Amino acid sequence: MKPDFKKSTYHEDLLLILKGIAMGAANKVPGVSGGIVALVGGFYETLIYSFQRLNIIAFKLLFNKRLRSFWKYINGRFLCLLFSGVVISYFSVSLILDYLLNHYETLVLGWFLGMILASLYVIFTKVKIWKNSTKALFLLGLGLGLSLSYARPVLENDHLYFVFFCGVISVSGMTIPGLSGSFLLLILGNYNLLLVDAVNALFHVLSNSFFLNFDSFSDPVIQRLLVILFVFTIGSLSGLILFSNILKWVLEKFPKQTLATIIGFISGTLLLVYPWRTKAFVYDDDGNLIPNALGNPKFSNYNYYLPDFKDIETYGVLLSIILGVSILFLLNYYDKKRSY
Repeated sequence: MKPDFKKSTYHEDLLLILKGIAMGAANKVPGVSGGIVALVGGFYETLIYSFQRLNIIAFKLLFNKRLRSFWKYINGRFLCLLFSGVVISYFSVSLILDYLLNHYETLVLGWFLGMILASLYVIFTKVKIWKNSTKALFLLGLGLGLSLSYARPVLENDHLYFVFFCGVISVSGMTIPGLSGSFLLLILGNYNLLLVDAVNALFHVLSNSFFLNFDSFSDPVIQRLLVILFVFTIGSLSGLILFSNILKWVLEKFPKQTLATIIGFISGTLLLVYPWRTKAFVYDDDGNLIPNALGNPKFSNYNYYLPDFKDIETYGVLLSIILGVSILFLLNYYDKKRSY
């Protein structure tokens, strides 16, 4: 069913910015998908249909300088407010999240695990009737999720064609619930290059330019990183258009089957945020330490274990899981109440 692009109130606009902040924070964490925030937050279909409007008709309106028609056609207010929240998150909440992951990883993962478990329950209630087709697609999604969870990363690659491909793939975290774009970048070996080095280079240039210092533009390393970020952005926009058109058709034709696949996929990737784990050293056949397994602070291979209830930290993690579940259910309750 096509969502209604109605004019929103200032209260709803503020709430949409906050959802964008939550979506941006979720996208930054490997193993967590911003698409889950959109699905549970009640604006997933609006998001997909808005992305799908970034098509040839929109570009014709823009080229013919029919800006008001262009803005209305693409649901510009919604996209602008949502991505304002994402940008705000990237330079604020995401930085705090990075600090917490480095110092309190187990508690943060527990919090995300709780939110994802609650999300699964909310999505599960939307399917209602489980037929053989939905059960089969659930198992398919589960298998794909488990395969991704056990995937190993490749080495970093700054070739522009590959960077463009990374952009196309990484944006899936916004459009496909359960598919973490940042984790896919880890698997592709370009997480640090694209989400750390390139973004830091842009921030460095912007901060210096604010004080009328343009020396950064003459730095060849900065120049290369800005080109990489530009190509990555073009790839991301291309991915948005591609995935949104595919998902629009799938959601219209097979809504229950799509949700069943998403439930299976999210279930299969729960291992990525399982808090009871220790980092494992990984060696190749010659006995050399694999650099991308340990050299990248955002990715490690892990050994998983059951919680030890004699350890006081276990109860802290359990409380963080309960907190995550509670927050998600409260947000879902508020959205349902507001929709009536």
